[in-house]
Amino acid sequence: MILGAALGLTATGAVAAGPPPQADLTGTWSNAWYTQLQRPKEFKALIATPEEAEAYEAPRRALNGMIVAKDDVLGQEEAEFNDMGPGLARIRGEIRSSWITEPADGRIPWREDVKTALRIGQPRVEAYDHVEQRPSDERCLTARGAGAPILNSPDTNFIQVVQTADHVVIVSEKNHDARIVRLGAAIGPVAPGGWMGASVGRWEGATLVVTTSGFRPGLTRTNGYTVSDKTRVTERFTRTGPREITYLFEVEDPTLYTQVWRGEMVFRKEEAAMYEYACHEGNYALPSILAGARQAEQAAATAAAGTTTAK
Repeated sequence: MILGAALGLTATGAVAAGPPPQADLTGTWSNAWYTQLQRPKEFKALIATPEEAEAYEAPRRALNGMIVAKDDVLGQEEAEFNDMGPGLARIRGEIRSSWITEPADGRIPWREDVKTALRIGQPRVEAYDHVEQRPSDERCLTARGAGAPILNSPDTNFIQVVQTADHVVIVSEKNHDARIVRLGAAIGPVAPGGWMGASVGRWEGATLVVTTSGFRPGLTRTNGYTVSDKTRVTERFTRTGPREITYLFEVEDPTLYTQVWRGEMVFRKEEAAMYEYACHEGNYALPSILAGARQAEQAAATAAAGTTTAK
């Protein structure tokens, strides 16, 4: 019976239900690339030319994919360890300028009223009055490698996939979030909603199709885009080589976007171990972040009072 279990046989000798052998997604993978979700202004099309790629990659190689900001007077970015992979992503031999493949401009198709409400394309307004005004990734509640769709970041781009007959678990390196995909489960209402939503999956031949919905109520700004409790994300994982997974995703939410938007990415197999990532050591930095803002406000008020008195 032990041998039968190892061969995938049931007690009657029949082959147990499950994915085909080529659909094994188990292992540690990386989506570290210079390519990002939306297309930068340097590119005019999804597929970049070798000349365009070299012009984009060359100034970023010294910091493993990042460019030092002109206002980084303290040298913070130079002191950080970036790991954005070998360059722009190559998918089927094509150099990709963005993960978004649809719309054709490689940009998120925001509704105009949402762009206005969220100040998309406008200078970011920093708010420090209370914890919930800070970004969810700063609060260690979300990360680009966790949730759906899976995106990359300047660092910590490993994911680990653990696969069984009825579940697939996707563990992200950043914040060590574990997204549990229930295979064969029905898509239905989820209460309460979660930061990563609730994921159910099914096998279509050698492709794992995952549908995620049930995100927490309200708007969650994460990874350069926004989700709501109306958002639905569909992902497709296909093993396209011994060391490669091709990953397709689409995001649907008529309350935020004018159309469904889609993307394509590749994951590379990694042999290195994935270690624990501690974000703010339990978020203990947030009291200092808010206290610093209160101190700055007090200093500004004192300076203003002094100016008024002098007049």
